Amino acid sequence: MGIKILVVDDEPQIRKFLKVSLRVGGYDTDEATNGQEAIQRAVIFKPDIILLDLGLPDMDGKKVINQIREWSQVPIIVLTAREQEKEKVDALDAGADDYVTKPFGVEELMARIRVFIRRTTRVDDKPVVVCGELTVDLAKRYIFVSGKEVKLTPTEYEIMKVLAQNVGKVITHRQLFTAVWGNNYYDDNHYIRVYINQLRRKIEDNPIRPKYIITESGVGYRLMDH
Repeated sequence: MGIKILVVDDEPQIRKFLKVSLRVGGYDTDEATNGQEAIQRAVIFKPDIILLDLGLPDMDGKKVINQIREWSQVPIIVLTAREQEKEKVDALDAGADDYVTKPFGVEELMARIRVFIRRTTRVDDKPVVVCGELTVDLAKRYIFVSGKEVKLTPTEYEIMKVLAQNVGKVITHRQLFTAVWGNNYYDDNHYIRVYINQLRRKIEDNPIRPKYIITESGVGYRLMDH
């Protein structure tokens, strides 16, 4: 049996478009039209990935995420409207793994899906993360770019570790702050941006046009899975 994807959207045209596109890509699909049905189908269908529209008729999409996260870590990619920047952040903080902004192209969606397929086929406790010429050795706390070790400050390393442990996944500003500084959370995006810029100067060929640590505008950052 192939990769199973649950499509959750109340718009018939979107569900049809996604099901056709996914089946052409070789994926098995199931669908739900509201939040309660999504939770039920997640239990019965046991999907490998869930595509979840946030604007459901019976409940907020974030509530669906919260309920599924009580018993499952299945990757959840939320589908959001372009103006819903806060909704993206809230959904990611609630436990979603990524988002795709409507309207979206099939190739973008398929690329996001492939990232999570690669992630789920990896050994979870693998100590070495490789992204192109960038290598993060989580066991030895070493960072290499093109075979050369890069020296990081303790805080820079902690940020890099969080990104590497979630390679390909969007990490919000709040998630980064909480993971690195614990309860000492400051709601100041400039604070984390300073450290990200320092990291880019050390690992990127061109810090102005980074290829590893990518900014998700107004949301957070993503370590690209090259």
